Amino acid sequence: MARVFVTVGTTEFDKLVRTVTSTDVLRTLSSRGYREMVLQIGAGKTEPPTGTVEGVAVRWFRSKPSIAEDMAAADLVIGHAGAGTCLEALRAGRALVVVTNTTLMDNHQAELAGRLAADGHLLHCVCETLRDTLAGMELSQLRPLPPADPTPFAEHLERRLGLR
Repeated sequence: MARVFVTVGTTEFDKLVRTVTSTDVLRTLSSRGYREMVLQIGAGKTEPPTGTVEGVAVRWFRSKPSIAEDMAAADLVIGHAGAGTCLEALRAGRALVVVTNTTLMDNHQAELAGRLAADGHLLHCVCETLRDTLAGMELSQLRPLPPADPTPFAEHLERRLGLR
């Protein structure tokens, strides 16, 4: 059974919670073979419906110490465009759709998401285009994030400590 994990981080992104649990989005996910959705809704005011909606079993929680297990169990992650969410999902090898919160004043999330999308690592949209993004997504086209290269940091640290 294909599973979607949705995360909004620790703050609130009620618009994403409402969008991802809308009839149109749930119907689209169901048509793509997704049968389960787990949402992490943070501090938001919107509490999504639970139970089966449009063929998708929906359940949610506010927060927990780690969402690593939820990401690992997911076939698709939909999340806010925070750096932590992006890197955690990509490092876990999950297909990722990031949704920029357009209400943020200094929207650095859009810059990060745009760059990762341009490099082919994830799909990027806003709430208004999420359904269309999900309907047209070709997850096989996404490129894995290359492993981090600690060499530059190690060299910097060695120079700083006088080891070089």
